[in-house]
Amino acid sequence: MDNRHTRRRFVSSSADKDIISNLPEDLLDPILERLPVKDAVRTSVLSRKWRYRWTTMKTLFLYKQFSQQFLKTGAFSCNGFIRVLNQIMILHSGPIFKFVLHIPKEIFLDSLKEVDQWMLILSRNNVRELHIVNSNRVYHIPSSVFSCLQLTKLNLFTCIFKPPPAFKGFPNLQDIKLMHVDFGVNLGGTVINLPQLKNLILYGCRNVNNFNIKAEKLQNLRVNGCPDANAMVLQLLHSEHLNAVYICRLSKSVKDLFQVKRFSFTIDSYFLKILAAEKFPNSLPHVVQCLQELEFTSFSFGDLNQLQGALSMLRNSPCLKRLLVTHMPMGQEADLQLTSNYLESPDCLDQTLLKLQTVEMTYLEGSRPELLFV
Repeated sequence: MDNRHTRRRFVSSSADKDIISNLPEDLLDPILERLPVKDAVRTSVLSRKWRYRWTTMKTLFLYKQFSQQFLKTGAFSCNGFIRVLNQIMILHSGPIFKFVLHIPKEIFLDSLKEVDQWMLILSRNNVRELHIVNSNRVYHIPSSVFSCLQLTKLNLFTCIFKPPPAFKGFPNLQDIKLMHVDFGVNLGGTVINLPQLKNLILYGCRNVNNFNIKAEKLQNLRVNGCPDANAMVLQLLHSEHLNAVYICRLSKSVKDLFQVKRFSFTIDSYFLKILAAEKFPNSLPHVVQCLQELEFTSFSFGDLNQLQGALSMLRNSPCLKRLLVTHMPMGQEADLQLTSNYLESPDCLDQTLLKLQTVEMTYLEGSRPELLFV
């Protein structure tokens, strides 16, 4: 009797151990993709079925958690980080739909030619999402990336983006986020066609006016810290589908911004000062009829230029429904008497905002200009 129970327990135990080898095929990839790459590779020892399973992963997430493991062991030389990455890329088989790479600043390289090789492998594996977060020297995006026509999402950090002359565009690209990217001094007037682009974010980029793109389906535009992005921004604002715009630290004339209709506009104090510096008339030549949401960020009620720029925007937004104002602490240069006098003048805002429904003001200090504005 006891022997039979022992045999049952042994059989049951053996079957339990073998469950991992008998998992359905459609579960294997989701399991692997939720593991850090290092642990995904370790699954090779689980069973014969799992031995090379990690080499077919459609997502390779090689972000900071992965790269920092080499920092702990001091293995950022070619015999460490680069060697392991080379093995992962060479041994991989099948498509790679999503590739996320963090290039740490501690890596010891004279160039980033190894990264070029990885990009070449990706271009041959139908990559759809490419994220390069570069904390090292500026990386020049190789021509192989511009042959990745299946891309739907592109995220680049600290790179040079200069496509080859024959490049016409990414036909499937929907989302672009570029941070500290340089577009070079001359792209030869090449127009990059992005027919499916919906979201574009540019932060701290250089030579943006050389980024000549055609994006007729653009819905959301965010430009921050790109002082030479005027021509590109003015061109994109004419998209019929655009419904949200964030403009921060643009330079030169911005009058053409008001020739288009927008749903949402977020602008900072620097932009408002430009409005005042441009000496806009009380009524702009093109009223923004469809502007329904407006946000002022880093706004100071003690700065007359900002105040005049803000009222100029409000004066030309008769359809405005929602106004958000994020106040920043007023410094010693604030002139509360001057701004109070301006707000008390009867013609400071001669536009009745009949459709305004919601006003949100944060970080207020209770000064007289704030109360007068309210």
